[in-house]
Amino acid sequence: MDKLNFKDFGLGDNILKSIKRLNYKTPSEVQSKVIPLILKNKDIIVKSQTGSGKTAAYAIPICEKIELEENSVQVLVLVPTRELSIQVKDDFSNIGRFKRLRCVSIFGKEPVNIQKNKLKQRVHIVAGTPGRTLDHIKRGTLNLNNIMYLIIDEADEMLNMGFIDQVKSILNKLPKNKITLLFSATMPDEILGLCNEYMLNPINIEIESKNPTLERIKQIYYEVENDKKFNLLKKLIYTQRPISSMIFCSTKKNVDDLLLKMKDSGFLCASFHGGMLQPERIDILNRFKRGEFTFLICTDIAARGIDIENITHVINYDIPMEKENYIHRIGRTARIGKSGIAITFVTHNQYRFLDEIVENFNLNIQKSEIPSNDEVQNGKQIFDNELENPIKLKTSKSKKVDKDITKIYISAGKKKKIRPGDIAGTISSIDGVDPDDIGIIDIKDNFSYVDILSNKGNLVIEKLKLKTIKGKKIRAEIAQK
Repeated sequence: MDKLNFKDFGLGDNILKSIKRLNYKTPSEVQSKVIPLILKNKDIIVKSQTGSGKTAAYAIPICEKIELEENSVQVLVLVPTRELSIQVKDDFSNIGRFKRLRCVSIFGKEPVNIQKNKLKQRVHIVAGTPGRTLDHIKRGTLNLNNIMYLIIDEADEMLNMGFIDQVKSILNKLPKNKITLLFSATMPDEILGLCNEYMLNPINIEIESKNPTLERIKQIYYEVENDKKFNLLKKLIYTQRPISSMIFCSTKKNVDDLLLKMKDSGFLCASFHGGMLQPERIDILNRFKRGEFTFLICTDIAARGIDIENITHVINYDIPMEKENYIHRIGRTARIGKSGIAITFVTHNQYRFLDEIVENFNLNIQKSEIPSNDEVQNGKQIFDNELENPIKLKTSKSKKVDKDITKIYISAGKKKKIRPGDIAGTISSIDGVDPDDIGIIDIKDNFSYVDILSNKGNLVIEKLKLKTIKGKKIRAEIAQK
């Protein structure tokens, strides 16, 4: 039987165009099973490991089903971490770009007023952490009356992080006739109880991939004492030459200490931990995704909910004390069909942690020999030569989708009583511009942003010099990044 194609699901042209730009070739197993059921409005429970393509599995059919002209939020996605809420928002935005769907993320540590202003616009999808989502509901800034779809993603992690009561509070405030979709890597009793209480005849799907992620990861360990760890790390970098690597430490201090050592040795690296401000964390992740540096040195906050393509090596500089974190850490590599290497440093008194991990997950983690001096010297020469080559930055997913979209700035907003229809009407009156060429319109107090599709941005900017919006002369230019 031929493999399924995304066209086989009966998706609209706007969604298929985004999927093609995002380079989704054929549906993964979870996508093949989940997409048709969501299109039929079924409640589903999906047990699926991270890295299986599950975000697209629910985002693609939901983007297809959403009503563009509905002004209030239709989709609520609950996730355990800030990074995952941003990632889910980006995935929905990319998939729904040509349908002009608008998605926002809401999470703690970002000012509430920034999020309130976003929620005042026409928003179709909200991806949020439970605490901040509940906060907006109580403030009346998140209207739940027209929610058609609730997605609970990484349900087991929300349980582990103590968010389950907040999730239940949100569930009790949602319309009864919504579709509920729950995704989880494991199914503890409390999660199953949640499903029984709040879901209507859900269909259970368990993805047991024929080529599970763990089988695609070569897992090795080295016995090394604490004061020799950095020396060993350098040897492995020279001999293995990671293209992109996450290095996990147990504490923020260990991350900061290792960052200084790595930078002093000339390695391209940055740190990522809970002590950093959210804008800085977002910037670091985006730079890592683009390939601006090779090594992301991080705590376990980066072990869940972060999807970065082509991570070749995960290095446990400090072995995790919580055995589940080992699985979450190494799952950052070998994403969607690729292979990867997981390296763990173990001191002589930490073997009990390694044994627990091996026994609990039935893993085969092989002891490896420290590279010889000759191997290190040969590898260092190659590594130093590679450093002289200019870095080839990766293209972000959103840039692939946005390649013929121009974001323009217009010098009029809410304070001049400008509405989306006023802007859309003026722009679509330009010869050669159709209503379908106008994307998301984002109106601020004193100015507005408009996405112009089909490579018509310069045409619109030029013609707007001769036009007014609601009788007001305006200035239009390409928006600054």
